[in-house]
Amino acid sequence: MNDIHFPQDTLLIIDDMPSNVKVLLKFLTTSGFKVLIAKDGTEGIQRAELVRPDLILLDVLMPGMDGFEVCQELKIHEKTRDIPIIFMTALTETLDKVKGFEVGAADYITKPFQHEEVLARVSTHLSIRRLQQQLQAQNKQLKNEISIRKQAEVGLQQTTFQLAERTVKLEEYTSELEKRNLELDAFAHTVAHDLKKPLGTMAHLTTLLKNHCSPNTLPDAESIEELKRLYETEQYAVNIIDALLLLAGVSRQTQVAFQPLDMSRIITNVIEHRLIQMREQYQEATIVLPDSWPVIESYEPWIEEIWINYIGNALKYGGSPPHLELGASLQENGMICFWVRDNGQGLTKKEQALLFTPFTRLHLKRVKGHGLGLSIVQQIVEKLGGQAGVESAVDYGSRFYFSLPVRSTPLNTRNSFPEEFVPISTKIYSSFDPS
Repeated sequence: MNDIHFPQDTLLIIDDMPSNVKVLLKFLTTSGFKVLIAKDGTEGIQRAELVRPDLILLDVLMPGMDGFEVCQELKIHEKTRDIPIIFMTALTETLDKVKGFEVGAADYITKPFQHEEVLARVSTHLSIRRLQQQLQAQNKQLKNEISIRKQAEVGLQQTTFQLAERTVKLEEYTSELEKRNLELDAFAHTVAHDLKKPLGTMAHLTTLLKNHCSPNTLPDAESIEELKRLYETEQYAVNIIDALLLLAGVSRQTQVAFQPLDMSRIITNVIEHRLIQMREQYQEATIVLPDSWPVIESYEPWIEEIWINYIGNALKYGGSPPHLELGASLQENGMICFWVRDNGQGLTKKEQALLFTPFTRLHLKRVKGHGLGLSIVQQIVEKLGGQAGVESAVDYGSRFYFSLPVRSTPLNTRNSFPEEFVPISTKIYSSFDPS
């Protein structure tokens, strides 16, 4: 039977009868166990806590603390609660056996001892204890693996989320890069074609003037006309370069200083000064303004460029004569919409879709241009956190607008406004006469 137990397992015998102890000590030692002895319950508890044996053989009937009390005490303490306990007893009553199991005993053997029975029960419970310990170790290992997997899953989720964020940013960057590449291609086209023609014209006119004029000869009527054409061509080339520089500047600039804007002053400056060269060309034009404007916080140089483009386009592509109405309205989303309405021929849906594309011109035969204005407006408005667009129908004119977020309350009550600004004839520009 020696093949069914585990040699070198430590057994603790708690018994006050030397004769019982002597028999068990000899037999169990011969069977390969390491055997410790305690003569009473108190000593047994102390040795069990100190040594932590693999199994305890506990006598039931002892002076002082009996076996039941010792068993209860051992099962209370964490260090000894899992040690299997086999009661040794001469009691044969069923109630005594049941009480032993109730207080935590794993089994019992009766006196007088049968060696084979003792060895079988001890070996069985040692095997059960070993299996329990293995199961506990496996459970602990499994819990650790689950914890590691959960941590790995959390890390994977975080990595996936970060990867998704980076993917979105990369897609945005790619889209922006594609947009900039298209603008770069169009820029090269403009430099190669739009600037080539005026520069060629300027070179031709310069040659003519060189041949017709000398230090001793005053310019004749033809030469003066050629000088005028040279000046106009030079201005056209400068306008293209200025627009290209502005477009590049808006693209590069990431932060601007916002301040409350006096929209009335800005528009007056645009009409009376920035667009002064258009006075002679559109002498019959009228511009109707509202009696007040909302005050917003924004970047004045860019807002001025928007009005220059919108008002200038409305004059160029408006009716004959051009009639413009300017105003502002408060939108449901809390943004303020500024607009210019003209009396031009209107635009088809297809034409509207192309309007804000860089270097696109819809009316090639009517007026000269370089197709940069509205694309500049769109980039400026997007940089300012708003939207730019057009509402138009053929034969009914167009309304070009840009909406901006409200960042400030009006500076005074006079600038508070209803949902729609009706263009009252508080100030009407006719033939660009500011008076």
